[in-house]
Amino acid sequence: MATGVSVEHINPKVILGPSSIAECIVIRGEVAIHAQVSWFSPSMFWKSISIYSFSANARREINRYLTFFFQHLQQQLQTQPGSLPFDEIVYCNIGNPQSLGQKPITFFREVLALCNHPNLLEREEIKSLFSTDAIARAKKILSMIPGRATGAYSHSQGIKGLRDEIAAGIASRDGFPANADDIFLTNGASPGVHMMMQLLIRNNRDGIMCPIPQYSLYSASLALHGGALVPYYLDESSGWGLEVSKLKNQLEDARSKGITVRALVVINPGNPTGQILDEQQQYELVKFCKDEELVLLADEVYQENIYVTNKKINSFKKIARSMGYNGDDLQLVSLHSVSKGYYGECGKRGGYMEVTGFSTPVREQLYKIASVNLCSNITGQILASLIMDPPKAGDASYDLYEEEKDNILKSLSRRAKAMESAFNSIDGITCNKTEGAMYLFPRIYLPQKAIEAARAVNKAPDVFYALRLLDTTGIVVTPGSGFGQIIGCYLFTCNSEFLTTQVWSFVKGCRDMAREMHDPAAGGEDTFDDLPLQGIP
Repeated sequence: MATGVSVEHINPKVILGPSSIAECIVIRGEVAIHAQVSWFSPSMFWKSISIYSFSANARREINRYLTFFFQHLQQQLQTQPGSLPFDEIVYCNIGNPQSLGQKPITFFREVLALCNHPNLLEREEIKSLFSTDAIARAKKILSMIPGRATGAYSHSQGIKGLRDEIAAGIASRDGFPANADDIFLTNGASPGVHMMMQLLIRNNRDGIMCPIPQYSLYSASLALHGGALVPYYLDESSGWGLEVSKLKNQLEDARSKGITVRALVVINPGNPTGQILDEQQQYELVKFCKDEELVLLADEVYQENIYVTNKKINSFKKIARSMGYNGDDLQLVSLHSVSKGYYGECGKRGGYMEVTGFSTPVREQLYKIASVNLCSNITGQILASLIMDPPKAGDASYDLYEEEKDNILKSLSRRAKAMESAFNSIDGITCNKTEGAMYLFPRIYLPQKAIEAARAVNKAPDVFYALRLLDTTGIVVTPGSGFGQIIGCYLFTCNSEFLTTQVWSFVKGCRDMAREMHDPAAGGEDTFDDLPLQGIP
């Protein structure tokens, strides 16, 4: 068994208490039953909570004035139509495909509809409304759920039959066995991250290595759990690449300062940077974690979003097993979600983490953490099983499923490439090639006057740019400082999911803002003729 994390070296808060959560939750088969616990006191909860009782770091992560600003503008648009220079707020700050018009996959929604309203299965006309394989799949899934009720609690790790389906999907994808007992179904990938932080972070001397720029979930989670963020920097000049030698330097530097580094976060494809690691880099990262006894936290939620032909995605588990490392050699946590890919089911809150290489005592503590929240929602659990076991050739839904999947991925790819090209055509903005994920991360070259104007109102220059962009165009982007960035570099991130008119409006708004920043007298143009955005479906 890998030795990086043992039950003696996890957060003691997880273990302490009268058998702690273990006495709160009793599991009988697939049903979670609350047990009466005499030591529980209502006073544990009825304490005065305010924003000021949060940690300072948490306040910085939570109190994002951009959010309040665009909510204010949204309300103004509704109550005072025509009072702003734009007619709608365009949310480019988060990967949320269906809010921007992406349609759900028909097979997935048919199965969910039948599972959530099983009485439909008893009606004869259902055969003419739903595909035969969706009907069969819904019946199979309902047979796995106690009481055939999607509104009931499940096992805290998730419904066993659905975890079996996911394990089979992982094994098919990787060519190596997977075990349902290693899988924890979660409300999206984020709760899995929080569970691991809660397990690993004992005090403020425990650290996690995270890429910079990074998805702010990791910095926020570390702040909330009281850990130290140990940064490693992706190189913008090499397409957001990384060098393991520099990882080693960052690790040694953290250790020299008394930080016990517990884990390494790798996001592949990158968020918000959109790069894809090549296999050699993955081999080196796996070996690095093995040699340094670090838990490898592999964020692989964008594994379906690939827009280049010269690279492919291999899971870190597949890489590790192909190197000969098994569950006794490397502690690996693999995260996946129904929110991304071609499915984009963000609001359904489904996902899972596969946890390998941990001893039984550690797994028991992780299960205890999962039990605090009883279980993830059943609809999300079902979706997680469906994305890992979609229709296959010969199934009634297969042709439509493949058509929908192919159209979505090709459209995302075309839009990402068009926006990348458009950004690079604008004076004062450059953008690296988008290889995967759902985001572009362009750099803006701000004139000194713009930087001074930002400082005059106590704003970071990229935040100032984002606020000005929102105020004049209604476009919401995320400043690069929200992800961490090298001092003196100003970037922002935006998603690549817009519909055609939104793409044009977005890039035009960025161009006009860039022109205004460099030459306030120039203003913007009313035509798209000089933007390379032709042919975007």
